Amino acid sequence: VNVGCVPKKVMWNTAVHAEFIHDHADYGFETPAVNFNWRTIKEKRDAYVRRLNDIYENNVKKARIDIIRGYGKFTTDPEPTIEVDGKKYTAPHILIATGGRPTIPSNSEIPGANLGMTSDGFFDLEELPRHSVVVGAGYIAVEMVGILSTLGSKSSLLIRHDKVV
Repeated sequence: VNVGCVPKKVMWNTAVHAEFIHDHADYGFETPAVNFNWRTIKEKRDAYVRRLNDIYENNVKKARIDIIRGYGKFTTDPEPTIEVDGKKYTAPHILIATGGRPTIPSNSEIPGANLGMTSDGFFDLEELPRHSVVVGAGYIAVEMVGILSTLGSKSSLLIRHDKVV
């Protein structure tokens, strides 16, 4: 919800609007110069995500579900038990929502790695980059490069290619 599906869909829809505007003349519409403001969509997107977070958390509270934040792991106790930051919790139903964090290589592993960002960093951008390079061939990479390109960033997509020897 925070750095994946929901904000990406907002940005995808933003790019769709840009593409529609680009095609208006083909359908007989005369449009004056249209300016795009990255900061406006970023602020509105981030506010939307915060509002969804509040709704989700309120719904969980209404359902009388306890949210325990921290590092958790299952124990070897006979009843279903987890330990979170040194405290044990037992319940008939336990959900560990792990989230995820990408592994970022060091500069010694990949020279220049510090110049890059993960797809999560895309949502922190304060302005549309004039140039962008997206590394990867998965659907997230393809969507991100499409969004950036459509909104006006000169974008490239780098894809690994294994050579046949």
